[in-house]
Amino acid sequence: MYKRTLLQIALLAVNTGPQIANAEDTPKNQELPTVLVVGASPLTSIGTPLNAIPANVQIGTSRQIDQQQSLNLAEFLDNNLGSINSSNSVGNPYQMDISYRGFTASPILGTAIGLSVFLDGVRINEPFGDIVNWDLIPANAIANINLIPGSNPLFGLNTLGGALAVNTKNGVSDPGLNVSIYGGSWGRRAFEAEYGSQDDAHDVDYYVATNIFHEDGYRDYSNSDIRQLFAKARWHDDKSTLDASLALADNSMYSASVLPLSMLNNPTYAYTAPDYVDNKNLLIELKGSSLITESKLLEGNAYYRVSNATNGNSNAACDNSVTVAENCVANQSAGALDASNVIATTGQRGVGTAFQLSLLDNFLGHKNTFTAGVSIDASKVNYASNTYGANLVGEITYTMDPSGSNAINPNTAYSQGGVGLTTRSNYYGLFATDNFAFDRQWNMTLSARYNYATVDLEGASNDGNGNIGNLNGNHAYRRLNPAAGLNYNPSKDLTLYAGYNEGMRVPSPVELSCANPAIPCALPTGFASDPNLGMIVSKTWEAGARGKFSPNAGWDFAAYDTENSNDIQFIANGANNGVTGFFQNVGATQRRGIELGLHAKFEQLALAANYGYANATYQSGFTEASPENSTANATTGLITVNKGDRIPGIARQTLKIRASYDFTPAWNMGVNVIATGGQYAHGDENNQDANGPLAGYAVVNLDAHYTISSNWQLFAKVSNLFDKDYNTFGILGQNMFTAKNELALTPSTPRGIWVGLTYQIGGKKSASADID
Repeated sequence: MYKRTLLQIALLAVNTGPQIANAEDTPKNQELPTVLVVGASPLTSIGTPLNAIPANVQIGTSRQIDQQQSLNLAEFLDNNLGSINSSNSVGNPYQMDISYRGFTASPILGTAIGLSVFLDGVRINEPFGDIVNWDLIPANAIANINLIPGSNPLFGLNTLGGALAVNTKNGVSDPGLNVSIYGGSWGRRAFEAEYGSQDDAHDVDYYVATNIFHEDGYRDYSNSDIRQLFAKARWHDDKSTLDASLALADNSMYSASVLPLSMLNNPTYAYTAPDYVDNKNLLIELKGSSLITESKLLEGNAYYRVSNATNGNSNAACDNSVTVAENCVANQSAGALDASNVIATTGQRGVGTAFQLSLLDNFLGHKNTFTAGVSIDASKVNYASNTYGANLVGEITYTMDPSGSNAINPNTAYSQGGVGLTTRSNYYGLFATDNFAFDRQWNMTLSARYNYATVDLEGASNDGNGNIGNLNGNHAYRRLNPAAGLNYNPSKDLTLYAGYNEGMRVPSPVELSCANPAIPCALPTGFASDPNLGMIVSKTWEAGARGKFSPNAGWDFAAYDTENSNDIQFIANGANNGVTGFFQNVGATQRRGIELGLHAKFEQLALAANYGYANATYQSGFTEASPENSTANATTGLITVNKGDRIPGIARQTLKIRASYDFTPAWNMGVNVIATGGQYAHGDENNQDANGPLAGYAVVNLDAHYTISSNWQLFAKVSNLFDKDYNTFGILGQNMFTAKNELALTPSTPRGIWVGLTYQIGGKKSASADID
């Protein structure tokens, strides 16, 4: 079989020594050294043994995702992996921000992104704002994930703090039929199904997965509808393989956003509504590899992607310069519009290809793996937004048609401006990496990637008052990014490593179209002009160790330091509660921390713990408008951010504990404890606001599985078991109903309970403990 041949060659190519075990596609009767192979680049037919990687890689498996009934990939990451904390600014379970070592992957347009996410080798950060839409990745189709830390240049542009490589299932690894239905709290109900099969006579296998999900939401106007389909067909023989895959999604998600402190006594309330996003996605990929000779492997992929989004954003304020509490209804009766609705459409088209050649011959009499390749990614985005006058009725911003029967004042402007923008981005990369084994104990890795990127913009903005902003611009960025690492394996149970790598992030079209201090824009839907921004360069040092206490218990430790130069920050200008402002290079920032992981398996009991300390700070001072900050200048509304101030939204400490116990062969229960330290609110970049940081919290989740028969299984899930009130996101703003400056928070998710039933036939799953 193809997988067997490649794994054998991988083991011969790199001096691995005995290592930990995991090779899901390897036949059970195959006698090979037990080696955990990790994908250290987007194209990963052979991967790299873990003991040859100079970084603290974290791994997740389909078994863990299934056992915990993870709603989506972001939820699984937040519940399990070290140095990760989540923020949910919009209160929707599919739209949370994930911060890893102080770098973020987010579905919210305008968020500073520092993590790259790949699905089967295709980078799925959206081309317009580099955001990541978690709702487009079907959780039940995930075979495994590798979280690779640092500014690894092999993963290309915009990998500042790490890369998340997601690999999907196939008909060999996951044969049989698996169908689940479940429901429970907040009107959540879902149908999930997957099927895999193989045809040995024709050397092909097939896999398909689908999800249909609905939830009313735990707050007003926070319902979600998720529809996903993933399919893959593979052909393979002893030397070659060809995969064709298709991913489709048609999703709608509403969000209720933050509430001022004085309104948190009714956490289900929506401050304004409706806020929503409709995401549609099509991804077609062809991927293949071929052993040209026993020591030469050629790999490549090509993809076509369509990703369209429609955003609705409600904004309400009785007056843009409120000094005393106002009566919104009285204002309306006087003919004043007190709100606006923004409708934005984003049409994204992307194509790309990558090829790499691996040479597995010995070099100077030592085992060596050399890989070199090229990648091209091109995208075109058509963006349009329009702002319409509206009125606040309860918590809903109703758009008012001035010619309609419900118009309050036909003379009040209905259309308040808009944006029309077309962007074209082209990313080119040349890369090479070499792993050289001095002997069975020492490995050296050298890598480099040359990136060349162009971002072209064409369009205009209209502020509704006749002021036209020019969005035209052409930008180009280039840099050679190196990496080096050294691994020392004094025994089969101990690895020591150290590494250094550099990466770069190109300003996204969103940032480039909103970079003029004289013409601030409104996020996430309005842009104004096109000054240039410098690219961000990240430099990461990491050292650590991993080992085993016993055959069933292991540990890992890492210390890291990442310095960003030319970091980009959204600078609020003090209007519209921090929504209006511009992007600006603010100098240097730093993320420095440590990680400690433990895992063990004792017959029926499986345990895992991951602790992370991440100190994310500004290393250059700057000023910004934050009039809602209690320390802001009374006249200008400015605050001063100094070197050493912590970056908002990033918890300094995180702890994840997972325990799973098999009470009987048929009955398993698991518990997750997620503890997170405090973080500063957005608008408190100087860390001096009177509200102080958000409080830390700890929540407990439960899951249970009971096997009724060989085909039927019951399962249950409880989130936030003790119904704890906590907050993962905060922002300083002005309460339009009271005219007072307040800290606004996203209410925590209350206790939720769901139960379900699974039918499976021909599969490999069980109720047993999920930590190996």
